[in-house]
Amino acid sequence: MSKRISYTVEGDVQGVNYRSFAVDKAKSLGVTGYAQNESNGTVKGEAQGDDSSIDKFLQHLKTGPSAADVNKVEHKDISTKTGESGFDRK
Repeated sequence: MSKRISYTVEGDVQGVNYRSFAVDKAKSLGVTGYAQNESNGTVKGEAQGDDSSIDKFLQHLKTGPSAADVNKVEHKDISTKTGESGFDRK
């Protein structure tokens, strides 16, 4: 069963290749969606995939790349989208 989440990552997550890290992890798990920098210093996005893949993706978001310092990852379930084919860095 497919699910979709919106997520916000807080901490030192901009300028440390966090979005590229998220794209790589999402693609390896078959997760679609996006990651984008926000003006308040967070990274926000959406991710869609099966329950197991989303759980694994969230674990990766909590770790981040080695240069990142993740303080908090918040997420909530949202409506799934059809026709999405990849995971983009915005």
